[in-house]
Amino acid sequence: MSTRAYAVRVAEDPADREACFAVRKEVFVGEQGVPEDIEYDAYDAGAVHVLAVRADGVPLGTGRLLYGEAAAAKTDGDLSVGSLGRLAVSKEARGLGVGAALVRAIEEAARARGLAAVDLHAQTHALGFYEGLGYAAYGPEFPDAGIAHRAMRRVL
Repeated sequence: MSTRAYAVRVAEDPADREACFAVRKEVFVGEQGVPEDIEYDAYDAGAVHVLAVRADGVPLGTGRLLYGEAAAAKTDGDLSVGSLGRLAVSKEARGLGVGAALVRAIEEAARARGLAAVDLHAQTHALGFYEGLGYAAYGPEFPDAGIAHRAMRRVL
């Protein structure tokens, strides 16, 4: 599969959202053992979800943006900062630039909503990936769903 064999878009309809949830289930629940009852949360309803799909329609990756009050708990109450989360790329699509394309799409959605920066909670093994996209880690390491994480931010 070539790096151009997929497209990234905001998930607008129920089928797109279901595709996002399917990728999250595959990666977080299936591969990483995150309990399904904490993978999906109340924030999903109001979040901006992005979806990467192969030319034949197979979903390859997803991520979401929380903003406004929904993001406040993750951004120390700063309403000018969005929260990127639930970034997942299917095993078959890793290394093709899908994750970076999803991050950039989430940043575009944040800019479109007038946000000044994007925060995220990165699994520690992914710190280098996010640093390469311009994110800087801050604060101590902390566990989330039993996996070590660090907070990161990129000013837009």
